[in-house]
Amino acid sequence: MFVGAWWYYGPGALLASRLVFGCALIVLFAIDLEHHLLPNAITLPGIVVGFAFSLVTEPGWVASLIGLLAGGGVLYLVAVAYYRVRHEEGLGMGDPKMLAMVGAFLGWKLTLLTLLIASLTGTVVGVSLIAAGRGSMKYALPFGCFLAVGALLSAVIGQPILEWYMRFF
Repeated sequence: MFVGAWWYYGPGALLASRLVFGCALIVLFAIDLEHHLLPNAITLPGIVVGFAFSLVTEPGWVASLIGLLAGGGVLYLVAVAYYRVRHEEGLGMGDPKMLAMVGAFLGWKLTLLTLLIASLTGTVVGVSLIAAGRGSMKYALPFGCFLAVGALLSAVIGQPILEWYMRFF
């Protein structure tokens, strides 16, 4: 990751930001995969560090602030709505904090792309597990793993994807 980031971003504040972000994503992916937990000890400082980096590099502090509020807020509202409808937890509270961290590092546009990629990949994996008889509708997928993959893809190839998409409008 370090060599690839150096090659892709070159030296500077953006490289430092993306390396810190990438390390956090790797750790969150591994912990969520094994323990179904996204620790506050990583996500909350990650929000602060991501926002601090936005003061000196991409995406800028305004996009970062909107990203952390929108990212965390959207998943928080989904979790609350699911609980009120089903009377059971369907999304852990670590997921909104993780997406808020993503928003702080990547800004609101790439946060939305992250959520789209994570939702699509999570759906494909979930449906595949059900079809293979290895899961059910009650099977709890570690959504933070999908958020980490979506955030990684958004950080690296998100801007070209957004530019391609905006050509349709």
